[in-house]
Amino acid sequence: MHYYRYSNPEVSCWYKYLLFSYNIVFWLAGVAFLAAGLWAWSEKGVLSDLTKVTGLHGLDPVVLVLLVGIVMFTLGFAGCVGALRENICLLKFFCGAIVFIFLLELAVAVMAFLFQDWVRDRVKEFFENNIKSYRDDIDLQNIIDSLQRLNHCCGAQGPEDWDFNIYFNCNSESKSREKCGVPFSCCIPDPAQKVVNTQCGYDIRKKSKNQWDDQIFVKGCIHALEAWLPRNIYIVAGVFIAISLLQIFGIFLARSLISDIEAVKASNAF
Repeated sequence: MHYYRYSNPEVSCWYKYLLFSYNIVFWLAGVAFLAAGLWAWSEKGVLSDLTKVTGLHGLDPVVLVLLVGIVMFTLGFAGCVGALRENICLLKFFCGAIVFIFLLELAVAVMAFLFQDWVRDRVKEFFENNIKSYRDDIDLQNIIDSLQRLNHCCGAQGPEDWDFNIYFNCNSESKSREKCGVPFSCCIPDPAQKVVNTQCGYDIRKKSKNQWDDQIFVKGCIHALEAWLPRNIYIVAGVFIAISLLQIFGIFLARSLISDIEAVKASNAF
């Protein structure tokens, strides 16, 4: 007597198309980040002269945008194609990359908590390097200005940190009009003033420090951020938990689909 198998096991459509939908969002976001980064570089002339990338000693925000775009595009592409084509190699790459990113985030959070003094020193060094390059890159300039305005702060530890920048340095031989001043984002805004006064910080550090309080923010941005974190700890924790849950969900979908594919292949081998 012969027995025939009329129904072949199939990969779960739920896992397959949920993982595809999950990844298509990241893939499209990666495309958007890459497009925005390349457009910003083209506006700054970097695409026609790549040496400008190494000419900036601080952080070029566009590089960060491009790195995020590349990672999201690569993972989204691997997840989408891996799910549709039921490709175990691509799915394992996607799953392994998500696990690595999750563990990296966890390690950074733990290190930041355990070695707060070391982290504070690195943040201070990072701020100072970017202050030096404030006038070298318009994107970096906008980020520093936004940070100072939103947090009502000036410099890393205080307004004196603007001596690190050649244009604002009080002791330099520069003929800059901004010498011994601070950027306009350090100025205390006047509610009655509708137009931003970009010259409000000129020569302010030539005056005595007692006069600074009425015109500029005297608190450093590192202290401002340290004060901001305890006040918003639930928001930060909520964002971290939401990102972690999304990553765990992606790992679960990928591992479930891999198990289904392997089970189908093992069944069809008999």
